[in-house]
Amino acid sequence: MRIGYGFDSHEFKPGVPLVIGGVKIDHAKGLAGHSDGDVLLHAITDALLGAIAAGDIGSFFPPNDPKWKGADSAIFLAEALKQVKAKGYKVENVDSSLVMAEPKIGPHAKAIQKNIADLLGIWPDCVGVKAKTPEGLNLENTAVAHAVVLLSTKVR
Repeated sequence: MRIGYGFDSHEFKPGVPLVIGGVKIDHAKGLAGHSDGDVLLHAITDALLGAIAAGDIGSFFPPNDPKWKGADSAIFLAEALKQVKAKGYKVENVDSSLVMAEPKIGPHAKAIQKNIADLLGIWPDCVGVKAKTPEGLNLENTAVAHAVVLLSTKVR
């Protein structure tokens, strides 16, 4: 068994779509990032790579490489999953927390949960998606994501 932890944060920016967990959310601002700025998929990607000691998202997808400008973060997650499988592991579950003042994630949580499960090839009840407000943290214009994954060894 392996456990991995991932973290990411991005600032809100007008004029870009908001994508969280691969789900587009109607909001006045999106997240600034070299790719689509999906903090949740970035955190899960780092958690997967960390669990197998394979570096981080920037090792595979350098933020200074124009190839990844505006890229769909599902590409990053797919590569991390490929690396996990190549090392002989499978994803058992994911737990995540989003920290953001707005928008409210509750109305979107089930869609996010299902999309992440589909991307990872696991059941939705193996994906936790929680949201907290950043009370007292001075993060009103920032989205933060934390993710933990549990991997098990595949039977050979």
